[in-house]
Amino acid sequence: MINVMLVDDHGLVRNGIKRLLNDVDGIAVVAEAETGEQAITQVRQRPPDVILMDISMPGIGGLEATRKIARSLPGIKIIAVSIHDDEPFPARLLEAGAAGYLTKGCDVREIIKAIRSVYAGKQYITPEVAHKLALTLVNKGEKSPVDRLTQRETQVMLMIVRGATNKEISGRLCLSPKTTSTYRYRLFEKLGVHNDVELTCFAIRYGLIRENISH
Repeated sequence: MINVMLVDDHGLVRNGIKRLLNDVDGIAVVAEAETGEQAITQVRQRPPDVILMDISMPGIGGLEATRKIARSLPGIKIIAVSIHDDEPFPARLLEAGAAGYLTKGCDVREIIKAIRSVYAGKQYITPEVAHKLALTLVNKGEKSPVDRLTQRETQVMLMIVRGATNKEISGRLCLSPKTTSTYRYRLFEKLGVHNDVELTCFAIRYGLIRENISH
C-alpha cells in the first residue's frame, strides 16, 4: 500500500483528490495538511510514502516545505503540484528535492502514474513540463539539443529512460509497435546516441532525470 499525504490550502481540492485516490487499489490517503508548516510537523510524526505538494500556499509555501522535508526525510517522495508549467517553478522544485512535477490540469490517471513512479524510485515529470525544461536548459552557453525534439518524442524518450518497453509505450500512447520503433530510431538519430543506456546518460546530462532513476 502506498500511503499518500495531500498538502493543499483548498479543502475542496484535497477532498476531490482524496475521493479519487481512495478508489484506487494500492493507494491510500492517510494524511492531509493545508500549509507547508503543517505538512512538516505531520510528516515527522507519521511519515507517508508520497506527498502531493501544492506550491502556492500561505506561509512558507510548497517550495520551502519541499526543501525542508527532502533534507530531513529524504525517503519521502514529493510530487510538486502547480498551475505553472514553465520556468522557474519546475526546475526550482526539482532542485529542492521533489521527485515529480504535475500541473493542476492533469487527470487522475496521470496522478496515479506519478505516485507509483516516484514510489518505485523514479522521477515523474509531465511531458509538457519536461519539454519546456529541456528547451530552457543551457549547457556551457550552448542551447539544449532537446529543442530538436517534438513533445511526443520527448514523451517517448522519458518513457524509455524510465524502463518502459516498446509494447508498454505503444499501449500507453496508443501507438502501433512500428510507430514506437520509429520514434525510438528518430530519438537516437537526433540526439546522436546508439542505445537506451546512452539515451539515459543524455537525459541525466540535460537534467531531465536524476541519476538515481533506476534505484
